Amino acid sequence: MEEKPETFYKYRAFNTAVLESLCHDTIYFSNPRVFNDPLDCNPTLESDSTIEELRRLLAFLVKKRVEAGALESLKQALMKGEDASRYAENMAKKKADDELSYIAYQAASPEYEVDIKEAERWILVTQIESELNQYYERGVSCFSITYSNALLWSHYGDQHQGICIGYGVERRPLPELSKVLYGGSRIIKTSQLINTFLMNNTEEKKKLERNILLRKAEDWDYEEEWRLIGKQGVQDSPLLLKEITFGLRCPNYIKHTVVKVLLGRSSKMQYFEMKTNRGSYELCREPLDVAELGVYLPQTARSGIEIFGSEIDEQ
Repeated sequence: MEEKPETFYKYRAFNTAVLESLCHDTIYFSNPRVFNDPLDCNPTLESDSTIEELRRLLAFLVKKRVEAGALESLKQALMKGEDASRYAENMAKKKADDELSYIAYQAASPEYEVDIKEAERWILVTQIESELNQYYERGVSCFSITYSNALLWSHYGDQHQGICIGYGVERRPLPELSKVLYGGSRIIKTSQLINTFLMNNTEEKKKLERNILLRKAEDWDYEEEWRLIGKQGVQDSPLLLKEITFGLRCPNYIKHTVVKVLLGRSSKMQYFEMKTNRGSYELCREPLDVAELGVYLPQTARSGIEIFGSEIDEQ
C-alpha cells in the first residue's frame, strides 16, 4: 500500500477569499462542473444490461434522489419520524413510476428510427447517466504533493504572483485524501451500477467512486493531484495549516499581509519563498526572512517636507 505524503499543497491567487480562508481555517469544496477540465467527474455510461435491469436501476436512483430531497424538506419543516419516512418513500416511488411510464411513452414516438425497445434502452441509459451525475455531485478540493511545479504556479498561483498553502494530516479524525488516477477509460458499464446499487456490492461501490471522482486524463498527471471529497462550498478545514510558500513574483506587501494575518496561529508555521535555480529551469525555495518583511514598508507615506524638512531659510 502506497504511503501518503506528509504535506499537501494548494496553489492560490492572492485575494480576499484566500485571506478569509486563512483567517477562518476553511477550505472550499468545488462543484466538479466548474472544473477547467470538462471531462473530470463526468463519466460516460455504456449499457450491457437488459431493459428490465435498466428500468430497475433507474427506478432505484430516482427513488434515492427524491426520497432524500423529500426527507430534507420535511426535516426543515420540523416533520420527522415514521410518518415522514413513509410519505417520502411513497413520493419517491410515485416519481419513479411516473418517470418509467413517461420513458415508455417517449420510446413509442415515431421520431425514433429504431424499434421501441432500442429507443427505450437509449432513453433509459441517458436518464441513468443523468441520475448518476447527480448522485455523485460531491464537493471536491484539489491538492498537489509538490510546491515547485512551474505549470501549477502559472495556472493556479496567478502566474507566480500568488501563494502555495501547505497542509499536514496531523488531525483527528485523520483526513481522508485520495490519490487521483490518471489514464484509463471514462466508460462505466450499467452492470457495474447494478452490482453497486441493486446488489449492494461494497467493493464495486468503492471502485465506482474511484472511477467517477478520482480518474482524470493522463495529460493531467503533472499535477500529482490528491483530493478531499466532501460537501460543496466553504467548509472547516480537516487539514493542518502548517506552511506558506510565496511565488517568484509575489510582491512584498502580500508576504507581509499573509504573515501578519497568521501571526499567533502556531509557533510551528513556516514561511518560504520560491527562487530560481541558477542555470536551470527548476524552481527551488528558501526560508523567508520574516523579520525583514516590514523594513521597507512605510508606516506613513511621507511628503518631501516631512522627509527633508522645510524649505531652506532665506538668506
